[in-house]
Amino acid sequence: MVQGRNKGVFTTGEVAQICKVSQQTVIRCFDSGRLKGFRVPGSRFRRIPRESLISFMKNNQIPLDQLDSGKKRVLVVDDDEAIVEMFTDLLDRDGRFEVRTCTTGYDAGILTERFRPDILLLDFKLPDVNGNAVCKSIRSNSKYEHIRIIIISGVADPDEVEELLLAGADDFIRKPFDINEVISRMVDLVGAEHA
Repeated sequence: MVQGRNKGVFTTGEVAQICKVSQQTVIRCFDSGRLKGFRVPGSRFRRIPRESLISFMKNNQIPLDQLDSGKKRVLVVDDDEAIVEMFTDLLDRDGRFEVRTCTTGYDAGILTERFRPDILLLDFKLPDVNGNAVCKSIRSNSKYEHIRIIIISGVADPDEVEELLLAGADDFIRKPFDINEVISRMVDLVGAEHA
């Protein structure tokens, strides 16, 4: 986990983690001059000062809150208000997660672009689209390769679960579920640590 709050200089790997892009993308931006920094004398290592990273993030509409929070970003997509409220409340109290929510696949697409979640808790049956379509859409965009997807559903049979995993889901949890099991599986997938 990158602790951005007090760091003054970042490696390309740390910048990649903060900006949710590949390290190669960071190196290309550095080498082309879009991301300002310096090379460590006598080596090929690149370093990016905090001010340069902030400027780069602003220029590319990357949310700055990831730089300081160190929290894993969770997008909860479910049309059941009780489930959305429960996740919001419990994940906020847990302290390791920053949570956003929505109720449709369409809004999930918009929030995925804006919020850049680390993990998606996705209901299989949404009002406008099913979980397969959302998984395929996210997996078809290399910008989102870091996102882990957990499908949560009470209706999927084993064949549907298999389809979801093939479509790009990382895990499947059946409703009703134990919230501690969900959090444990989220931590397994994204490595959230207690501060």
